[in-house]
Formats: sequence, C-alpha cells, structure tokens
Amino acid sequence: MKSVLDQTLEENKQKYIDRLLKLVSIDTHDIGHGIEGGLEAEGQEYLAEIFRDIGAEEIVRDPLKEESIIKCKELYREGNLGHDYTNRYNLYGTFPGESKKTLLFNGHIDHMPAENEEHWTIPPLKPQVIENRITGLGVADMKAGLMASVMSLELLKDAGISLPITVKVASVCDEEGGGNGSLCAAMSGVKADAVVVCEPTNRELIAAHMGWVFFQIEVEGLAVHSGLKLSGVNAIEKAGKLMNAINELEHRWLLKYKHPLLPPPSSNVGVIYGGEAGSTIPDYCCFKTCVHYLPGLMNHEQVVEEYTAAILKCCEGDEWLSSHKPKITIYQTGNPFEMDLEYPFVSAFENAYRKATGNEVKIVGSPAGCDSRTWHNIVGCPTLQFGPGSLEQCHTVNEYVTVEQYLEAIRVYAELILEWAKHV
Repeated sequence: MKSVLDQTLEENKQKYIDRLLKLVSIDTHDIGHGIEGGLEAEGQEYLAEIFRDIGAEEIVRDPLKEESIIKCKELYREGNLGHDYTNRYNLYGTFPGESKKTLLFNGHIDHMPAENEEHWTIPPLKPQVIENRITGLGVADMKAGLMASVMSLELLKDAGISLPITVKVASVCDEEGGGNGSLCAAMSGVKADAVVVCEPTNRELIAAHMGWVFFQIEVEGLAVHSGLKLSGVNAIEKAGKLMNAINELEHRWLLKYKHPLLPPPSSNVGVIYGGEAGSTIPDYCCFKTCVHYLPGLMNHEQVVEEYTAAILKCCEGDEWLSSHKPKITIYQTGNPFEMDLEYPFVSAFENAYRKATGNEVKIVGSPAGCDSRTWHNIVGCPTLQFGPGSLEQCHTVNEYVTVEQYLEAIRVYAELILEWAKHV
C-alpha cells in the first residue's frame, strides 16, 4: 500500500516537473565565471513566487557584497575577489514549523553559459522531457536539486502534512565563480541545525570532499636564435624539470596518505604556455596547476609549504634555476570538508532515504569541492550533500537528470524533514 507521500507525489508529479522546466528555461548564467557579473535575478524572483505560494513566513533578498568576500578571505582564506555583483542577490525562504529546530537546503541558481550549442539536441534554454530525461542547461548543476528541495515543501503541503520543524531554503548566486554566494550567506549569519547541499550525487550521500590550491609557476629563460641553442636557456625545458619534481611529490603523497571516502591527493598541470617561434629559444614559460588534498590528513599550509619546497629543491640542482628562481603564485583556494559520520544527522538521513526508496544509501566522498565546506567549516553546521543528477552531467552538452531521480529527491527531502524532527 502506498504511503500518503507516495500517493501525493504520483498525483502531483507533473506540477513538480513543470516547476523545474520553468526554472531551467530562465537564463541565470554567470558571466566570465562571475567576474563580469551574473543573470540570476529573474530566476530568484521565480523562486520567490513559489516561496510565497507554499507559505514562506519570510523571504529575504541578500545582495552579494565585495566587503563580505574580503572579510571571509581574511578570516577563513575563502572567497574570490573582484566579481561584479550588480543586481545579484541570494534568496532565503523560511517556512515555519511546529518546533524551532531547523533544516536548511542550499542550492545555487547560477549555471555555466551554454557551449557547443550546435551539438545540443534541443535549445539549451528550452528544456524538455526526452525519454524520461529532463534535459536543459543547468538542470543537473543544479536547478533540479534546488527545485527538489522547494518541491519537498510543496509535497508535504499537498499531502496535508504540517511542517514539524522550521525549514529554510537558501538559493545562492555566484557558485560557479568559486562559491561566493554561500560565503556571503555565511557572512550574513544564515545558519541552521543541519544543512543539505543539493548538488548532484547520483543517489549517493557525500560526506567529504577534497580541498584545492591553484598554483601558477612562471619560469625565466634566455632567448637566442635556435641555431645558437647552447648560448640560451630554454624556459619550457626548465619548466619541465619543475613538473617532474612536482610529479615526484605527488607520488610521495600517494604512498603516504589514504582516506576511506576519497581518492589520493593529486596535482594536475592544466595550463602551459611559453615561447614565440620554433626558431627561438623561449625566455618565458608559465604553467598552472591544481592540487587536490585530503581533509583531516592534510591542510592548506602544509600543501603550500611542501609544493613550494619541492620546486625550490629542484632549482638547487640546476645552475640556471638556482640563481633564477621561478615565481610561484597562488590564485585560488578552497578548503576540504568532512562530516562526522557519528553525528545524528547522518543517521537521520539514512533513515529518511530508506523510508523514501526502500534502499540503503551509500556514503561516499567527492573529489570535487562545493558549498558543503562553507556550511560545515565556516557556519559550523552539520552538513551533507545529496541531490538528483550526476557529476558527469555537469557542464555538458545535453545536460540532464532523469525524471525518476528528480522525483525521488523530492521524496527523500520530504522524508528527511519528518525524520530530522525526531532527533532532539
């Protein structure tokens, strides 16, 4: 026999799907990774309408501010400076319950701009249900998760079930620019007794993610005609030596650090440029790397110290590099996140998932960082990540979530609201 929630979900599923299709049809992309601005406002206003329809007691528009990011950078080494915040604001909805206990759902309304539109089977901003897939730009990353959290409240309302606790929804901007929206929310004092970050997890529960540091290494050489090679210094070849030293450090980390939920620490050379012509010895080479490191076992200061030391030690054994040290710059960082699995919120989620799906949820870690770090590390909230869709669908052509996963997430979130109320 179907439960009241299952029956109500079946009766209203088209309404919940239509709400998502409308949100995906609204262009809310970041411009230049948020540095040049973002188009989130229309999407936020659509959500505000839904918040009012389903009984929000309070709706707050919180403008993003550079001073908030500056403060966050100073206090927590988090945040990306210099973004344009014209007409960009977070949206917070509060839905009162029978107790003061709180649960917050967090999601970002912004998405990446469409690329390779000629390869899409449909226009990216005209979403459709195709073969049981809800396809459209930003649907996996992460409008399906954001809307599922809101629709879980509508599901409970449609089922005639009163909220046993106070539920909050934080729809934030500028996540694709490095997470500034949630950082601004943290600086504005938004908090709850527990938080669900609704990023896509493909039916798994993410309880940890890696930290990261982006390095830029600039190497000096000496330019001469290639025919006089021995008289010059090839900056690209010197950069290659430094990359080898970094690879050796990565290998040492691989042997030393193990985490039950996450892959080993790693370093990736993602960008390299230098030189002007095949006939000229290049006098400059720059390469950029991203280091992913483990929570608990490693920290930012250690990573920077060991990475820098590996590069400088390599320089000592090279006549040119020993007197022409490379310039090492850090241009973006993000701290790791790890949730204590013994905390009651974890068991509450496990129970909710079991009741909603009949299955046990698999607890995993993610190599990709997200806003979980902000709510757990800065705000101090018990935090878990769960949402419809998969990481593989983020930033892809013909981006989609299945109808089944979207509806299932609504059901899980609704059950979690009821389950969390039981934990004092």
